[in-house]
Amino acid sequence: MNKARYIRQSTKNQTNLRQLAKSHLDETLYIDIISGSIPFAERPEGKRLIQAVEAGQVSYITFHDLSRAGRSTVDVLTTLNYFQSKSVIVKIDNLGLESIIDGKVNPIFNLITTVLSEIYSLERTTLLERQAEGVHQAKLRGVYKGRVEGTTDSPEITLSKHKRVVKAIKTNPTLSLRQIAKLATESDYKVSPNTVKKVKELMINQNKQVA
Repeated sequence: MNKARYIRQSTKNQTNLRQLAKSHLDETLYIDIISGSIPFAERPEGKRLIQAVEAGQVSYITFHDLSRAGRSTVDVLTTLNYFQSKSVIVKIDNLGLESIIDGKVNPIFNLITTVLSEIYSLERTTLLERQAEGVHQAKLRGVYKGRVEGTTDSPEITLSKHKRVVKAIKTNPTLSLRQIAKLATESDYKVSPNTVKKVKELMINQNKQVA
């Protein structure tokens, strides 16, 4: 059985250690550094994986979680259905489910992945709507400044990604950027002083908007 593991992360600054935690030596890794909004079949490593499947070089694919297969319900299901049509077994690590068992399609896998992909898509839509409303209200108050230079995500998403930094800043406001970075860094989460600076600026802007 020729195994592969697909990994997607949005930026080079993000860690893929969580997705690699269960990887094995017999797996070929396909790692995309790209926005999740890009359909799976249009991602560089997604394309390469599909080519490998077409060439009969891959028969088993592992994803850490369902969201790695696509952002929208349509994209996720299109990706999974494609692999299923090629008799490729897909495993979702955090669900502990495989798409094919003993050569037969697993109906539980199809049911759960369909429901979860719809939930993920709905959550994403709701988040974007809330962000748009927040930006609109901030513009009405004349306090909207947009994203901090060097960030690729919205302020809300950036802060949610760096909760440890936010906590470290709140509990140790007088420490230097380097000291806060060191305090927030753990084995599975690396932080630079530059990241701390960006987060600090976002927190200041956020407090101004609330005021």
